[in-house]
Amino acid sequence: MSAIIPSKAFLTKGKGQHKEKLASFELALRLGGIAPFNLVKVSSIFPPRCKLISKEEGLKLLKPGQVVFLVISECATDEAHRQISSSIGLAIPNDPNHYGYLSEHHCFGQSEKEAGQYAEDLAAYMLATTLGVDFDTSQIWDEEKNFYKISDNIVVRTRNITQAAKGKKGAWTTAFAAAVFIP
Repeated sequence: MSAIIPSKAFLTKGKGQHKEKLASFELALRLGGIAPFNLVKVSSIFPPRCKLISKEEGLKLLKPGQVVFLVISECATDEAHRQISSSIGLAIPNDPNHYGYLSEHHCFGQSEKEAGQYAEDLAAYMLATTLGVDFDTSQIWDEEKNFYKISDNIVVRTRNITQAAKGKKGAWTTAFAAAVFIP
């Protein structure tokens, strides 16, 4: 059997509200464009040489009913006015032959910006530790150049996709963010 290594990926997000929890999740997936697929959660490695493409471009490459692998973060609440956020952080090394890392972060009380930055820091940290480097993200962030310098020869750029939402009385609210892989 040959290995399944994605060559492309896209980021998406969504939110939904409904009196039923499952229906609120379904509405969020619809908004994100990935409801017609059979979703399989995978862990957090961004494959070497995997190209990040737009959601629109990625959706054109998929067919309804297709089994789709993704890294997903989801959060739900049935409490009115409760702030929820789901975020995917992505850390990609400057060397395209090396794998990157995806982090999933879901929380209560953080804004979209706070959750997104946390997910980016977490992705960079997790990538560094898989490479055997332990560090404090605040010490290796280069504000001027907008990247993390993990070591002399490993530079990592990060990004995130984050969905925030507020709970509504009498309804479930679900937020998700995902990195969807395309073989």
